[in-house]
Formats: sequence, C-alpha cells, structure tokens
Amino acid sequence: MTDHLSSLLRAVHDGVDPGPFALLRRDGADVVELLRGAPHRADRLADIPLPPGPANQPATLAVVPYRQIAERGFARVDDGLPLECIRVSTYWQVPVATAIRDLPGTPVTTDGGGFDIADDEYADLVARVLRNEIGNGAGANFVLHRTYRARLMAPGGSAADRVGRSAALVAGLSALRRLLRDERGAYWTFLVYTGERLLVGATPERHVSVSDGLAMMNPISGTLRHPQGEPDLATVLSFLDDPKEIEELYMVLDEELKMMATVAEHGGQVIGPYLKRMSRLSHTEYLLAGRNCHDVREVLRQTMFAPTVTGSPIESACRVIARYSPGGRRYYAGVLALLGHDSDGAQTLDAPILIRAAEIDLTGQIRVPVGATLVRHSTPSGEVAETHAKASAVLASLGLASGPVSGAAPGPAVPADRAAADGAANCGIGLPAGTPGTGVTAAIAHLEHPTVVRALAARNDRLARFWLEQRVPGAVAESQLTGLDVLVLDAEDSFTGMLAHLLRALGAAVRQIRWDQIATVDPATADVLVAGPGPGDPTDPAQPRMAVLRRVLDAALHRKQPLLGICLGHQVLADRLGLAVTRRPLPSQGLQRDIDFFGVPRRVGFYSSFTASSSTASLPTAYGQVRLCRDETDGAVHALVGPQFAGVQFHPESVLSPDGLDVLRDLLVDLVAVNRRPDRV
Repeated sequence: MTDHLSSLLRAVHDGVDPGPFALLRRDGADVVELLRGAPHRADRLADIPLPPGPANQPATLAVVPYRQIAERGFARVDDGLPLECIRVSTYWQVPVATAIRDLPGTPVTTDGGGFDIADDEYADLVARVLRNEIGNGAGANFVLHRTYRARLMAPGGSAADRVGRSAALVAGLSALRRLLRDERGAYWTFLVYTGERLLVGATPERHVSVSDGLAMMNPISGTLRHPQGEPDLATVLSFLDDPKEIEELYMVLDEELKMMATVAEHGGQVIGPYLKRMSRLSHTEYLLAGRNCHDVREVLRQTMFAPTVTGSPIESACRVIARYSPGGRRYYAGVLALLGHDSDGAQTLDAPILIRAAEIDLTGQIRVPVGATLVRHSTPSGEVAETHAKASAVLASLGLASGPVSGAAPGPAVPADRAAADGAANCGIGLPAGTPGTGVTAAIAHLEHPTVVRALAARNDRLARFWLEQRVPGAVAESQLTGLDVLVLDAEDSFTGMLAHLLRALGAAVRQIRWDQIATVDPATADVLVAGPGPGDPTDPAQPRMAVLRRVLDAALHRKQPLLGICLGHQVLADRLGLAVTRRPLPSQGLQRDIDFFGVPRRVGFYSSFTASSSTASLPTAYGQVRLCRDETDGAVHALVGPQFAGVQFHPESVLSPDGLDVLRDLLVDLVAVNRRPDRV
C-alpha cells in the first residue's frame, strides 16, 4: 500500500502530473486514504456520479463551491468556480505514521502575504452588519469572511518566477504533512488535487453524513483561542460559561435542526454537547441524528450550506453575504463530499465543511479564507482576532503567519497570568474555590474532568426535551388535534420545518407552503392557518413578502378562520389589529427568556428585532377583544389571544423553548374548541 503513495510522490518529484488524487485522514482514523481517478465536472449536485462499485469504498469525491447554493434559489455572487469531482478508480489506505514519514518536508517559500481586507476595514464591516442587518431584523447571525493571500516562490527564485504544477503540489503535500503531524481534533485532514487546483487543510466540522440510513450533522460554534499555550481549567470553564459563546452555539444548533427537519423522517435528535480540542483553538459542538430516506445528493442540496459558515435564517444570510462579499466565496463554506455504497448497496455520504483550508492554484497563488460568526454580542475587535486565530494552523503549515492583531480585544483566550487564572472564580458551575489551573491535561485532553462534564451537561438543562430525546410516534399526540388540517405559511424561515414536526407530533396533518407560492393553494380550506416566522421589517408594505402576509391574514381574520401567528406572523397580525410594531432598541436574536404567559410561567426562545407593544393588557379590535401577554417594563407584547386567532412573538419550535410544545398544544386546542368549521360561514 505504501508503494502506491511512493509512486505518487515520485511522479510529483519528477515533475509528472499524477492526475487527480486525494489524501484524506477522516475523523481521527489511524490511516490516510489515497484516492485516484478521473476528473469530472457536474453542473448540479444531482449530476455528481454515483456508480456501483466495491462496498464500503468511495465512488466519487466532489469539491462543491459556495456558488452551488443557487440550486436552492438563494442569492450568491457567481464567481464561476466549478463543481469538480474525482471518479475514484483506485483506493488504498496508508498508516498515518507512514504518510508523515514519506510526505515531503520541503519548506514552503512564499512572497509577502496578508489579508485582502485589513483589520480595521474588517472591524468596520462587522460593525455595519451588527447595526444594519442584525439590528434591522435581517437575521440572528451572519458569517462574513476575508482571505489571506500569498504567492509561492520558485525554489531559489523570486515571486516573479513562474511556479508550476509540481511546486504547487510539493507545497500542498508539505503542508499536509505538517497538519497530519501537528493538528488535532480535525474531522478531515486532507489534500485534494483536481488537476486544476489543490485544496489542503484540517476542517473541524462534519457538515452532513449518511450511513446505515442515518443522517448526521455537526453544528460547531463558540471559539476558545489558545495560540500561545494550553488553557488551564479555570479558563476552559470560563469559556463554557460565556453567554456569547453559549448563545452562538444554540443559534447554529437551531439552524441545523431546521435542515435536519427536511432530510430526517422525524427531524433531528440532539446529542451532546462536546468540547472539540484543536492545536490552537477549541470549540463546542453538538451532533444531530435522524433517519433519512433521500438520495444522498438530495441531502447535500437540502443542507446547503452550514449556518456556521453562512448565518440564519439561511436565505436572508445568503443575501447579506452577497451584499458584503462582492468578490464571491470560491470554495470557502462549500463542502467536500465522499459518496459511495455500503455492503447492502445503500448510499453513503461523508461531507465536511470546506473551512480551515488553503486553495493553491497551479500558478502559485495561495488563498486561505476565514470567517467569524457575528451575533448580537459580537465586538468588531473580537471578530478580527477570531479570523486570525482560525487561519493560524493552515498558515503555519505553509510557513506563514497572519501577524499580530492590532487593538483586538482578547476575547475568550488563555490569560497571560496563569496565577490569576488559578485563582479565578468558579464561574457559577461548581469549580471548588482554590482549584489550581491544571492545564490542558485536566481541562481539555482529559475531558472527563467532572467540572467540565457538568458544565457541558448543564447547557442542556435550558433546552427543549422534544429535540433532546428519542421521539416515539404518538407519545405527545393530542386527541383534539388528531387529523387537524394545518397549513403553515413559510415566510422565508425554515423554522417552519421544525414547527411542522411539532405539529405532526401533536397529531395534526401539516401542509407547508412558501409565501411566494400561496396562490397555488386555497388557505380557506385549512382547519388552522399558521403564519410563520421570517426576516425583515413587518411594517414595510413595499416588501412583497409583507404585502402577501398582510393580504392572507386580513382574509383569514375576515372569514373568522382559526389563525396562529409566530414571530413575523405574530408581528403582522398585531399590526393588522392596530398595535404599534417597532424596532427593538436591542435585538432579541437567540435570546431565551422566562415570561408570564397569561398567568403561567413559560421559558421560551426569541429571535426578533421588532416587537409589538401596548400599554394595556387588553385591546378592543374589529375582530373582538384581544388579551395581551406583555412585558410590564417596556410593554413588549409576547403573545396575543383573540376570539379565533392567537400570536406569539417567540418560537415555540426552537430548541430554546423548553415549554414550546405545551404552549403550541394549548393554543391550538383553544382555537379548535371555539372555532369549529360549521361556524365559519
């Protein structure tokens, strides 16, 4: 088997084009997989070849650019990068130690190097997105990238000398050797050469996999930086207790649950959380699992692309990315996808996200794109520092460094004073007073440390059990809702997919329709109409989506059809009832709150930048008296209930709403009880 690697390396050394190949170390395996085969280009994901072949061996490796997201109808800058494949003809496995021994250790020589967007410019970009996008309700979080660029130098020459295919391959193989040797915790450590370009990196994150009919996703978020040393226990616990890092992970967890709602039969089940240790960073992560019956290429299409590298809601995030990244994203935030069949002939898929990677073209141009997740707690300087940290391992493998971060806030990082960390407070999660900072062996590498285990487990205490537990069909069904025809209007937020799973679990028969396809159905035929969540300003009638929502809700109110509004749907309903709807001073994106829900304490999750407000708890309207659940401090309306309608500002379907299922059940039972179809004449 090592002869095959040696043959490949000899061809590269001799300046012979070896043809497309890939070297992959997957999920901590003790072998590196060597794939070789013919190049192939596909226009669509559905066109990726998946021919019959040997069981449990890959048939095709696809390199999917970000622009492919156009297949979902989402905005993108078309930079023309192709969807390239390797149709695997030969497959071998090489021990990791052998690969490290045999791969070239040639120093990589580069000229110059730096980010295409300077630190201060990127900080300004972050500030504008926080103010103009999150602040105006475009979404809960967004990921904006910048790219570190450098150029290979010919051995013994200058940057002006032409760098050929062989030099680019040697540089990539040398970088791979260093990553195999030095990086840890990667989901894939890889080099892929398509014949036109090569990609080398160590990505921490599975995007989606399918095996034995089980689909899995891996939301990762929250970043602890430790570039200069290992974090001690107090630092790790402080990171695990940081509200920004916690909420950031919860938001991407919700967003990937939305994706699982489309590809898994009963939606995703949440497993974790875990702490993922890498050489210079650590992250928190969950796993999501659910039974899948779709073609794996359709699973890829439905899950383009991870919210950890785009944002949420994803359709709105794509528009924001297109506005702020006019040059396109190339392969950043796309995926590598390994497709094949198992011993029973069932399709398999393993697709990591294309991050923490360098793209090297055959002229010697090096691109290392990195991004930061912007949430309401973000600071511009902190996000600048995060991009430097995320680029560091790949840059180090190429003999590069991104340089110091001028004026950056430290964020969650290893404290300079270890003694101060040793005496740090226990962060409210059970660290005994005086516990010494014992370093990575007790805090990260030794993940069984009881305080770390308790801190991670405590995160789930705040989440909805519906998504954390295996769901038995019929276990939470409500007899009064069994067979109820519910039409869910998707206002451009796939939270409606999660909502549909809750409604089906309660016994309802659910139909979903996008706002721009409402003309294809008759909403009046539904027993209950649900106006779902979505981004944007609910008071702007010039937005086509808002105009449709207003028209549909007005008609439902007029015919006295049972109606439930959620988030944006609630805001538009409140507006039609005469309540003032305004932008909140501070966004409530990914915010969990305990509220008094008409006399019952409820814990629920909010994703909103706008709110209805009222100075009273009751409101007379043309459609009857309306009761309001409101915040006594600022008058924000959390919910409203009228004779044949109701609305909630929060998301009962969110993983942040442990009481969401009960709220949804109670509202629907009340709506159905007082609004039988014969009364709607």
